[in-house]
Amino acid sequence: MQNPGNSPAESLGEEISIGNTLLQLLKQEQEHLIHANLDGLTGVTEEKTKAVTRMTELALRRHRTLAAAGFEASESGMQRWVATAPAALIKSWDDLLGLAREAKELNRTNGLLINQHMTRNQNALNVLQGNQNGSGMYGPNGQATSKNSSRTLVVG
Repeated sequence: MQNPGNSPAESLGEEISIGNTLLQLLKQEQEHLIHANLDGLTGVTEEKTKAVTRMTELALRRHRTLAAAGFEASESGMQRWVATAPAALIKSWDDLLGLAREAKELNRTNGLLINQHMTRNQNALNVLQGNQNGSGMYGPNGQATSKNSSRTLVVG
């Protein structure tokens, strides 16, 4: 039996706890994105960064203990280690993987919301700066006008 301080499962409880915190932060981030609440978004982003940093530290520690136990220092190594573990540890690992999947999906959705905001903001800037592509304006010759006109230089 391994020393509990050297077990890859040592930090699973904390990883699950921080994973739940991260999920809540991602949900808050989504609400702030939906309502365009930039002030709230700033605070959530800082907390989210702290949670992700801590999760990364714990995963690295888990990988080191896996390597010390003779397993590959990766998620696949953890999967092989868990296959020999008691049922409670298997459940904890499955719970952590479920949290990771849910966080990944929330993060993907939040990324889509951010892209929508960026596109809307860029379109507004283009209108304000008069940079509309295909503005629908026609010149005196009946041809569509473009802000990106170029001059031809003839050297003779």
